Amino acid sequence: MPLRVPPAPAPALRSVLTALSSPTAVREARTPALLRAQGPVAPELPLPVHVLDRVTADGATATRLAGWRFLIRSGERAVAAADTMLTPDGWAFSHFFEGPYVTSTERALRQAESVPQPYQPRLLSVPELYMLTLWLHGDCAADAATGHPAATDLLIPLAPAPPGIAAHRPHRVAELLPVLTHRVTPSGLLGSPA
Repeated sequence: MPLRVPPAPAPALRSVLTALSSPTAVREARTPALLRAQGPVAPELPLPVHVLDRVTADGATATRLAGWRFLIRSGERAVAAADTMLTPDGWAFSHFFEGPYVTSTERALRQAESVPQPYQPRLLSVPELYMLTLWLHGDCAADAATGHPAATDLLIPLAPAPPGIAAHRPHRVAELLPVLTHRVTPSGLLGSPA
């Protein structure tokens, strides 16, 4: 079943296109793969990046939208990514980068294409664990900028994943969230008092 990739805000996409057409922005990005790219490069697969701030005692999550990430494709593969962020003036280009999360995101998206149920792909960051997951949200019509992981949503940890958590193994939120919560603090709750 194809993924239902949400449309990115038009100003976010425009900011990435402007940065890609700027030799200065590309040269200063320190992304050798982007500098070496042969032929045209294009931003694809916009994914909202949500940050997991805390989990309450009853399992409810608090997330916030941190930006939109675009994979930068050259030929048949993604060679880099571009992040955007919300500023007081609207969406703006943040930075280009490359590394393991670019190829891991592309791999997880291909993996998610084989899941029979339709999902809306998002990224969920767990900063305390230096972890990024592909979040497959079951409500394909939802506003991609809002919402919280539902118990039946899927999380696919991207490589490199924290020790003891297998990268590219899909987990229901109800299964993985308690494991993550327990690892973040000794008391087992994100955001709980020390």
